[in-house]
Amino acid sequence: MTSSPQQLDMIDLATAGELAAQLRVDSIRSSTSAGSGHPTSSMSAADLMAVLIGRHLRYDWDHPGNDDNDHLIFSKGHASPLLYSMYRAVGVVSEEELMTGYRRQGSRLQGHPTPVLPWVDVATGSLGQGLPDGVGVALAGKYLDRLPYRVWVLCGDSEMAEGSIWEALDKASYYGLSNLIAIVDVNRLGQRGPTELQWDLRAYARRAEAFGARVLTIDGHNLAEIDEALAVAADASGTQPTVVLARTVKGRGFSEVENQEGWHGKPLPADMADRAIAELGGERSLLIRGPLPDPVARTEPATLRSEARTSVPMPSYSPGEKIATRKAYGEALTALGAARPEVVALDGEVSNSTYADQFAKAYPGRYFEMFIAEQQLVAAAVGLGVRHYVPFASTFAAFFTRAYDFIRMAPISQANIRLVGSHGGVEIGADGPSQMALEDLAMMRAVQGSTVLYPSDATSTAALVHAMADRPGVVYMRTTRGAYPVLYDAEEAFPVGGAKLLRSSPADAVTLIGAGVTVHECLTAADLLARDGINVRVVDLYSVKPVDTETLRAAATTTRGRLVVAEDHHPEGGIGSAVAEALSEGNTTATGATGAPGATGATGTLRISHLAVRDLPGSGTTEELLATAGIDARHIEAAARDLLDDR
Repeated sequence: MTSSPQQLDMIDLATAGELAAQLRVDSIRSSTSAGSGHPTSSMSAADLMAVLIGRHLRYDWDHPGNDDNDHLIFSKGHASPLLYSMYRAVGVVSEEELMTGYRRQGSRLQGHPTPVLPWVDVATGSLGQGLPDGVGVALAGKYLDRLPYRVWVLCGDSEMAEGSIWEALDKASYYGLSNLIAIVDVNRLGQRGPTELQWDLRAYARRAEAFGARVLTIDGHNLAEIDEALAVAADASGTQPTVVLARTVKGRGFSEVENQEGWHGKPLPADMADRAIAELGGERSLLIRGPLPDPVARTEPATLRSEARTSVPMPSYSPGEKIATRKAYGEALTALGAARPEVVALDGEVSNSTYADQFAKAYPGRYFEMFIAEQQLVAAAVGLGVRHYVPFASTFAAFFTRAYDFIRMAPISQANIRLVGSHGGVEIGADGPSQMALEDLAMMRAVQGSTVLYPSDATSTAALVHAMADRPGVVYMRTTRGAYPVLYDAEEAFPVGGAKLLRSSPADAVTLIGAGVTVHECLTAADLLARDGINVRVVDLYSVKPVDTETLRAAATTTRGRLVVAEDHHPEGGIGSAVAEALSEGNTTATGATGAPGATGATGTLRISHLAVRDLPGSGTTEELLATAGIDARHIEAAARDLLDDR
């Protein structure tokens, strides 16, 4: 077929049928050309997407940043051949790019969609991600932007087994997100065979309705039914999210693979691809734009977002005053919110412990409670970031482990989110090990491009909250349960990537390195050593990633390589690892047990005593647990003396 004129309004259903055939053909062609991909998963949803983009998706393809545009998220990211074929159909991806770029090195048409493409909001491919992210976008639309865009999410039936999908529907119902529409491609077959519910649409409907959704059940290959359902779903005047359950056939359009097991994630061989294209009526070159968004009349700014940066009066604390860093976080975030209307906060139903409740009380319209749903907590932050808000999401540090898949996907989504975990380490005391984050620093350090902060007092916490607001990527702060003395004056600066010398002199014999609670233990240990005339250097490593390599190397040089690292964390991947990695760049280091012998490098012979939580802790007081773990002042003092005895 020849190209049809560009259309800026709804196409008729006959044209939608031709478009669906084109999408199937191009899904086959691109994946066969690449030698990999998921054509059959794409073919099942082609009718759904043809009707959507041709008749219901309000989108200005030439201006993807238009605030009035609808949003389209492929939660079933493996159907990328379909998505990229749609981009070709609307004229933003060329035939050449589709056929020579898909899944190739250096191409923006990656195996699963990412925001390297301006029409993609979030990275998907790890199933169960797109709908939760869509909740965050829809929250912004309804409560912050107050714009009538809709958020359309294509889901696969396999991912309906993911708990994150049901967290998303639950929160979408709670917040009345009638601007959120999930289209579920129920094609019966997963990767290794039939899905859990196969074509039991009644079971899917019961579940979705139980979570508060409005459910529409259709034949996913009947264009008229699709059109009617999407028209109903597009009406966002109600108070429920909509789930469109579409019964489809995997591999639809090519009889040799329709509803056949064993074809998931497999491109068609060239000869089969030729037969499939012929059966589908051959190649097409339709150019379809679909409806544009309606310009929204604005009598006032439609968004809370602002490029203006007014000065932020951070809370001020007096040295010696005992303040928990988690409390300082809440106070600093509330102060930040006064000057930055784009700052929003979320919490996982522990806001009276994380002190996010202070922000909630001050700015209830910019606070979103996610209850005990940590996956949705992080996903909503990602979605809010799509609309350029500055989200801070907080919960107990230990519970971010539940959301780690969303955290690791955030950099792929180019998301800028701020995560704050309180109650880290054995310091929390009697609650016991189920509540003690002892792996969070390692977990967050491993995230691509992440920033990891662990302040020791209220002043540094407030300064770092301010810095987090404009820090790109995944930024994590660990806060402490107990109240500890303020160490710094209000005017002190805390650049990300820095460290502080709390004690130092040219005569220092040992360096004590801590972060958070162990900084205070290091200071007490320094006092104990000073009684015997032993000068020690104390480093507050408040920026765990990036780490202050220059300060660490200078300390190692001055103290002849004698370092004690104390951390309220497992030995793997935390502060000790950050120190060892920093010193290993251009140096030979040794780490391990107390008094481990080292090797000679640019900083001299390095002997690092690494104190960490090595055994399973239990309940007890803070003092008892720090001592039992071997990270209190007495153990730090003893480790320093052991290093000096080795000289």
